[in-house]
Amino acid sequence: MAQGTHDFTPDPRNASILINVNGTLTPRAEAMVSVFDSGFMLGDGVWEGLRVHAGRIAFLDQHLDRLWEGAKAIFMDLGVTRAEMEQRLYDTIDANDMGAGCHIRLMTTRGVRSTPYQDPRVVVSPATIVIIAEHKDPLPATIERGITLFTVHVRRGFPDVQDPKLNSHSKLNCITACIQATQAGADEALMLDPHGFVATCNSTHFFIVRRGEVWTSTGDYCLGGITRGNVVALCRANGIPVFERNFSLTDVYGADEAFVTGTFAGVVPVTRVDGRDLTPARGPMVERLQGLYKDLIASDCAGRDRP
Repeated sequence: MAQGTHDFTPDPRNASILINVNGTLTPRAEAMVSVFDSGFMLGDGVWEGLRVHAGRIAFLDQHLDRLWEGAKAIFMDLGVTRAEMEQRLYDTIDANDMGAGCHIRLMTTRGVRSTPYQDPRVVVSPATIVIIAEHKDPLPATIERGITLFTVHVRRGFPDVQDPKLNSHSKLNCITACIQATQAGADEALMLDPHGFVATCNSTHFFIVRRGEVWTSTGDYCLGGITRGNVVALCRANGIPVFERNFSLTDVYGADEAFVTGTFAGVVPVTRVDGRDLTPARGPMVERLQGLYKDLIASDCAGRDRP
């Protein structure tokens, strides 16, 4: 069972879903990739998480932009056009009869290697593209009562070490952060940047609310989050002062509210950080932003054509 913002009620329909492996829809129990696949061997690839609402994939253009930019950055040829990728995504959800309450993991890797070695010149196949669509919704209790965070020693590093803006399969730093937080009794990890300022969480983006203002990090040491960017834009469009800036844990501990954002659960309140209580459940700013974000998803999907 997932925890934190990814907690959900298991759905028995997921036992028999069809998974798209390189364009072929395959029963879950039979879906597999080679042990020589670049993703399995080395975490060599990029991925996206997507949500389906009213039969449409929300903010799909933004997600595909990020996927293609990431693939270009690591010099990986996806081997398909954007239109072909979109068709595969919709073929997958249609085959599984998913009109809503669906979460998609779109995973792309450099392909099959001829031998266990990191040099991309040993790749002997086109890119591997796997689409897993599941019947999955965040728990209402998560949206209403929120999660707790613990600040971990694992930092978000400089881009010349491993650029945090790459949504790569190489997530070991986030995994070790998550382990430390859960061992400390929290739901997710809060991570600092190399200078000691608040950066992000292990799987979501972090915000605080102080005196009617919404603060988030500069974004220099975190993934360019789709939901993060949409929430910042919503604040600006609705007269809510919002700042992308450096701030410390002292600012967090004294905040009026806090929340995290992510594709799966949207806007989720944070009720406690490092044992400091902030709110017993979602506060007024979080509740307002949840409503604005829900309307934004509905608007995006209502205006979106599909193949």
